[in-house]
Amino acid sequence: MGTQKQEFVDKGVAFVATGASLRDPVDWHSINWKKAHRNVRRLQTRIVKALKAGKKRKVRALQFILARSLSGRAIAVKRVTTNRGKRTPGVDGEVWDTPDKKARAVEQLRPQGYRPQPLRRVAIPKKDGSRRFLGIPTMKDRAMQALYSLTLDPIAETLADPNSYGCRRERSAADAIGQSYCALARRVSAQWVLKGDIQACYDTISHDWLLAYIPLPKSILKKWLKAGYVAQDRWYPTDSGTPQGGIISPVLANMALDGLEQELRRQFGPTKTLKSRHQVNLVRFADDLITTGRTKELLEDKVQPVVERFLEERGLALSATKTRIIHISEGFDFLGQNLRKYDHKLLARPSARSVKAVLGKVRAVIKANPQARAGHLILQLNPIIRGWANYHRHSASKKTFSKVDWHIYWMIWRWARRKHRKKSATWVKKKYLKRDGTGRLVFTGEVRNQDGTSKKVHLHLAAKTVIIRHCKIKGAANP
Repeated sequence: MGTQKQEFVDKGVAFVATGASLRDPVDWHSINWKKAHRNVRRLQTRIVKALKAGKKRKVRALQFILARSLSGRAIAVKRVTTNRGKRTPGVDGEVWDTPDKKARAVEQLRPQGYRPQPLRRVAIPKKDGSRRFLGIPTMKDRAMQALYSLTLDPIAETLADPNSYGCRRERSAADAIGQSYCALARRVSAQWVLKGDIQACYDTISHDWLLAYIPLPKSILKKWLKAGYVAQDRWYPTDSGTPQGGIISPVLANMALDGLEQELRRQFGPTKTLKSRHQVNLVRFADDLITTGRTKELLEDKVQPVVERFLEERGLALSATKTRIIHISEGFDFLGQNLRKYDHKLLARPSARSVKAVLGKVRAVIKANPQARAGHLILQLNPIIRGWANYHRHSASKKTFSKVDWHIYWMIWRWARRKHRKKSATWVKKKYLKRDGTGRLVFTGEVRNQDGTSKKVHLHLAAKTVIIRHCKIKGAANP
């Protein structure tokens, strides 16, 4: 038996080890990913069923199994080695960029003897001129967080507020805007909105609350929360908050904020019927939230204190500068959209700040490429324009799209005139403005393929984006 090969199978993910040891590296390319995802999903489904049945001990047992399964460990390593931060190291400077490193990581991803390293802190400028700090864990810490997030996601999704849409699977900002429309669109709907923003949400969540109420092993969770961070070669402790940049942080923040909708319904009654007395509805996307109400006094004197007390228990508070009460006829910005009633008709349109941001990005690209070929400039601009238009395609955006196209046209026209200072406007027009498949005159250039041939590329027009009404996900839907 000492030299005999034995095959160990973890519910469909097979690897071969010589002897009795299970710590030999697995073959990264031999992992059956389809079966691995199926196994994890099966265990997550069992966790949801046990939670709904009130079997807490079974939930913990299934979490224990999932956190130690080869399927879960392999998917966790795959997640951190395929996302956008896969080439960003932590304080140890290590990245998993080869199959051998990934295979060893799968085998070594175990809670026994695990000690997380401090975070590498990076400052990112915000729109208002302030800075937001990101904590970047090491690859191993990221993988361990991804592994335990697999065990926590089923619980978080089952206990989540129906109208919470941020950092959740199968939910998007379009769902949050759709629910806001449902709560405000009709004549008998609430007319006042409390628009709130939680101040430094990730940085101020109470560690005591998280350790008391998050269903994870306390030893592992406490190590993550108390790991500290390194800035300018110095170690600093963390007494509150979760690292904004950690994989499990959005789940922890969502679980800390879940229950607010239930508390509002307990205090002010359900809102299933339009004739409800208070019409208090909550829509939340991560740490941005809006609460509706029939009167300004109701929101100011009763609803806002309830929200503040709820947040205070978790070490959080509403931002004094970003929290305000608005009448729907004045309109308010939420997730890049402006919601406002015009003669009893509610319209959701791209906000002025969103338009300014996309035009700023386009202007920066054009300014950085004064002598670039037209085709290469178009290849840089199209993803910006297309992505922004697709985000706003579910609202009343047609006029705004045309306005954005008009501004971009004149930016590119000035770019072309500066590039060809000695040419006439007619010459520039004939060179760059060509008709596309719809017969429109659009900015056109050429790019070369790898085989040496060239092809024409057209600047994407936001106005060509088809407006499609978004079908909002059901609040009780559980992925």
